[in-house]
Amino acid sequence: MFIDVLKDTVIDTVKLLPFLFLTYLAMEYLEHKTGEKSKHMLKGAGKLGPVAGGLIGAFPQCGFSAAASSLYSGGVITMGTLLAVFLSTSDEMLPIFISEAVPVSMILKILGIKVVLGIVTGLLIDLGLKFVLGKQQEIEEKHHHHKEHHEKDIHDLCEHEHCHCEEGSILKSALLHTVQITLFIFLISFVIGFAVELVGQEQIAAVLANRPIVGVFLAGIVGLIPNCAASVVITQLYLAGVLGLGQMMAGLLVGAGVGILVLCRTNKNAKENLSIIALLYGTGVIWGILIELTGIAL
Repeated sequence: MFIDVLKDTVIDTVKLLPFLFLTYLAMEYLEHKTGEKSKHMLKGAGKLGPVAGGLIGAFPQCGFSAAASSLYSGGVITMGTLLAVFLSTSDEMLPIFISEAVPVSMILKILGIKVVLGIVTGLLIDLGLKFVLGKQQEIEEKHHHHKEHHEKDIHDLCEHEHCHCEEGSILKSALLHTVQITLFIFLISFVIGFAVELVGQEQIAAVLANRPIVGVFLAGIVGLIPNCAASVVITQLYLAGVLGLGQMMAGLLVGAGVGILVLCRTNKNAKENLSIIALLYGTGVIWGILIELTGIAL
């Protein structure tokens, strides 16, 4: 078991390397070459960020959620865009569906649902945050207690990682970031993967079976496991008829793969990270319950 988990962890981690390196390389280029004006232009395009995030997240790779976490920590994308990626990310769902010869029409419907729910949720979150921050600013100005709100910046990510990026080349800085995050992901993923093997998929199935609404909450908890194994378990249980569509969707919507690990590693605001995880879980469960109550079937 130890060898199998170790091998799977190495393979999953190696798959992430290109995504992580290209993400950090792009961020370093953005920081060193394009200047503040370009960064502000990129941030200004964030209103439609959740749309792009939802579409990109549909690709069957953990790397996109990891890349989105790094971009959010660097202040490049909004919280709504980050959550749109998390919710639409399918991890290992698509490869499993294809290997099990699931009809293409059904696969496209499930992917479409995830993308639409991710985009809608992301847009609503960005809109809500804009309203809340606007009201907060009005109150502070009214009481003459206005204070400058610190925006995320790529400098913050570099300072948190202690990588001394500005002292070296873009390539060297990107490599340092990639190595640090890769080691962190490998260690945590190995521990989680080993724990899942000890518990067993049969035990997880027994807990989730025949509990429509409760099963949505439980599937969401399984989906929170920051490992591709979570999406594998949920997809297989759905194909086996153990989970309903709402339960499966809740687990897969919440399942952001290693994106949560990268977020907790790169974003130094622990309270904010917990809020994002709570939003991810809450929205996934809400959508899952709605699907169960409406009786939608594919």
